[in-house]
This record gives sequence, C-alpha cells and structure tokens, in this order.
Amino acid sequence: MSWLLWVVFAVALAVGEILTPGLFFLGPVALAAGAAALADLLGAGTVGALVVFIVCSFASVAFLRPVARRHVRMPALSRTGTDALIGRRAVVTREVDAFGGRIRVGGEEWSARAYLDDQVLAEGRTVDIVQIEGATALVVE
Repeated sequence: MSWLLWVVFAVALAVGEILTPGLFFLGPVALAAGAAALADLLGAGTVGALVVFIVCSFASVAFLRPVARRHVRMPALSRTGTDALIGRRAVVTREVDAFGGRIRVGGEEWSARAYLDDQVLAEGRTVDIVQIEGATALVVE
C-alpha cells in the first residue's frame, strides 16, 4: 500500500507545479514520485522506491528543467501584417504632412501622414513608422 502514498505525493507535487507557473521544479519531481510509485507497485519495496525517487528526481530536474525553461523564455510571436510595419524605417516618396503623402517601405508604397500635426517631411527623408491607421502609415522623422 505504500505505492499509494507515492501516488498521493506525485499528485500533490503536480498541483504545486500548476500553482507555481514558470518555475518547473515540482513537475519533474512529481514524475519521479510517479516512477517511485510504479517501482513500489512492481515490488521494489520502500527502500527501492526511495532510491528510484532520488535518482529520477535528479535526472528529471537535470534534463527536463533546462528544456522547459528554454521554452518559457521563447520570444513572443513575430508581428505580422500591418503590425510588422510599426518601428520600421521608410523613405518619403511624396512630401508628407498632416494631410497626406507617400512613403516607400520594404518595396511597397504606402499612403502616409505626419504623426505630429505641425511636421512636414520632405521627399527623400528617412522616417520611422509609428502607427498604422487603416491603410495609412503615421510617420515621424
């Protein structure tokens, strides 16, 4: 019946892992407790199950935790569509002011307006795209 204690211990550790997101320490130890329960159920006895628990704990923390931590630190998804244009550089192809103009960004020509109402951006200037409103890029020098 001691295998049942290992199962309860594994479940408690798994619940603890769920309640502490991002650490990924209790999860590998919960797997080790599950392995100890299986070893005890197969007849390894209490001492054998304890040895399995200790070995599996070290192994799972050493091998699984670094992999899980790398996945937690993965960069956010890349921006796509018009969101990908924000922050990019563009060249003014037709004077841009608060009422309109044209820019070239990434080989495409876009309608543009000055982000600051009083700013006038001459043709040939390099600008930064600050915001996209519909099909119009709001730019600033």
